[in-house]
Amino acid sequence: MWRGVVGCVVGAACLSGCGLIFGRSQPAVQPPSRAVEVGTASWYGPGFHGNRTSSGEIYDQNDLTAAHPTLPLGTQVAVTNLQNGRSVEVRVNDRGPFAKGRSIDLSYAAARSIGMIGPGTAPVRIEVLGAEQPQLVAAAYTIQVGAFVDRNNAMRLKDTLDKRFGGVYVATQNGEAGRYYRVRVGRFKQRDAAVAFAQSVTPMGLSAIIVEDGAIP
Repeated sequence: MWRGVVGCVVGAACLSGCGLIFGRSQPAVQPPSRAVEVGTASWYGPGFHGNRTSSGEIYDQNDLTAAHPTLPLGTQVAVTNLQNGRSVEVRVNDRGPFAKGRSIDLSYAAARSIGMIGPGTAPVRIEVLGAEQPQLVAAAYTIQVGAFVDRNNAMRLKDTLDKRFGGVYVATQNGEAGRYYRVRVGRFKQRDAAVAFAQSVTPMGLSAIIVEDGAIP
């Protein structure tokens, strides 16, 4: 089961979207450490924004989250678009998709970051990174503007951003399928400050995603 490709379906009008109201979820299955699944991914967005997810959280299409049929809620996974090599890390907080042949539903923000908004679905690799760790102290925020499996691509983007911004760095995440290189800019104590700074990045044509990045120093 844990070798396949994942894809996300356009979500606003899709009845195969996430949420228990649209179908029956399967019981959670604890995956083996660093498990990898390959399948088809879809995405869901405006039509579900503000609804309650299976975890009890309110769905925010701008957060890096996903729905999966069986992974335990709170599981962190890396999703890589096999058509362009772009990757994103998401947290499973909902159940779905319920359409046959699909493995995962990404939030709008997650789908945008790997370039699958237009196509609606994409072949993907899903790699389990582990369970979400509880935050014991206040988190700092950073702006993630890209995730790559090719280090050279990450470094080229970093070099470009270094000419305009301070605090650009590449964070890495090791996985069974290799290492992921995440290009990030700045660290902020308040989410609102991160949102304001992201507005200076998006005019460059980049997908600016706000993520938590450790504790406030």
